[in-house]
Amino acid sequence: MLFGPTYDIAIIGGGINGAAIARDAAGRGLSVFLCEQDDLASATSSASTKLIHGGLRYLERYAFRLVHEGLAEREVLLEAAPHIIRPIRFVLPHHRGLRPRFLLRVGLFLYDHLGGRKVLPPTRSVDLTQDPAGKPLRPEYRFGFEYSDCTVDDSRFVVLNAMDARTHGAAILPRTRCVIAEREGDLWRLSLESAETGEPSIIQARTLVNAAGPWVADVLDHVVHGHARAHVRLVKGSHVVVRKLFDHDRAYIFQNSDRRIVFAIPYRQDFTLIGTTDDDYHGDPGEVAADDAEVAYLLAAASEYFRQPVTEDAVVWTYSGVRPLYDDGASKAQEATRDYVLDVDAGEGQAPVLSVFGGKITTSRKLAEHALEKLSPFVKMGAPWTKGASLPGGNFPVDGGGDVVRALRAAYPFVTEAHAWRLVSAYGTRAPLFLAGARGLADLGHVFGEDLTEAEVAWLVQEEWARTAEDVLWRRTKLGLRFTASQVSVLEAWMAEAREHVALPAV
Repeated sequence: MLFGPTYDIAIIGGGINGAAIARDAAGRGLSVFLCEQDDLASATSSASTKLIHGGLRYLERYAFRLVHEGLAEREVLLEAAPHIIRPIRFVLPHHRGLRPRFLLRVGLFLYDHLGGRKVLPPTRSVDLTQDPAGKPLRPEYRFGFEYSDCTVDDSRFVVLNAMDARTHGAAILPRTRCVIAEREGDLWRLSLESAETGEPSIIQARTLVNAAGPWVADVLDHVVHGHARAHVRLVKGSHVVVRKLFDHDRAYIFQNSDRRIVFAIPYRQDFTLIGTTDDDYHGDPGEVAADDAEVAYLLAAASEYFRQPVTEDAVVWTYSGVRPLYDDGASKAQEATRDYVLDVDAGEGQAPVLSVFGGKITTSRKLAEHALEKLSPFVKMGAPWTKGASLPGGNFPVDGGGDVVRALRAAYPFVTEAHAWRLVSAYGTRAPLFLAGARGLADLGHVFGEDLTEAEVAWLVQEEWARTAEDVLWRRTKLGLRFTASQVSVLEAWMAEAREHVALPAV
């Protein structure tokens, strides 16, 4: 058995909350260890609606603090990662039978002003009989509003946080399960097991963070054996991706008669993402999947607005995630708070454990700051620093993506316009790192499908913890939407061989 060092902070969970806390803590000079039982962002953090937003619908529940924080964070995160976070305009058609027009206008006025918007354009009214956004809609929708939010590549957002944490000295170990965590006076002793090698190891830490997402209660009950009560409500959110439903670059937010809302968002050039559902979930979070009823609900909700009904044969992918919401006693899943709660369990002279309940991608950076504030009495650390700091590859202006693409193509003329945009949209200014020295496409090795080259996959294995074809196709590139089964098999065979030759990090 391997015995490792003593860290200032150990984190269980490699979703967005765990990765954001690791990044912030490492940048404050703390020694940081993070373990994740699977791949980074392998659960809830890769199953979102792919939005950085304030949460317009939360205003109806008077969640002003949550909305304010989310709105303020939109532009902070946009400036930190303009390659994977993009501004987008949402069209909200007015439905005469639901929320009245004046109420929508008031809500959007608050949405414009609660968060100190500077970069994103304001709300405007839309004549859907004249605007191109009205063309795909049924003719009864004649008026609407348009407002700003952002889209995000959610799983890459997690990976970039983890990469930045590693740059600042953090040890990031995906596929490493914490079997047991025990207090030994003022330290935690974590017994770990690698899913890849089966090798057990032990580390110690002065503080412990339980950021296990939908497994937060399991960690409390079976790993930490803490005194904190698991105030968690598991809520399932499912999405469908269909062939592109409209040609313009705006998204839609639809009101439903059950008071829920559904988004229809342009996705990866050729598709439209429709989501989400909100239902209580009582199963294994690792086995969650969109069921037939949820798919039917989403297709029916979209069909209430689009001229052409959205049918099951248009579906190319479905996915589902389990949100670990804080249980505030709401009667319906969609009414449960999206705010986060940070609970610290620490007796006198004992090492503390902080458990994260709830939270969302948009507020992950602020959650990390608040988590470290909670832990500051137990370990000495530097000041907050992440506001204004770029994530890896994001060191260019919000509107500068075209300049980065042009520079990439000037340096590597064999890279097509579409290929360059995909690379910049994933890696930003770091895209040239795995193109270095190439004079033609052949120098990048085998092309597995689309424009995914051996050089890019090798980079993902060496630098971004990718170990399987699923890691590459669904959490690092989203090219799984375009790969055939035979192409996946070839990539998986290559990945299996690569795993034999890539050194794994030691604890």
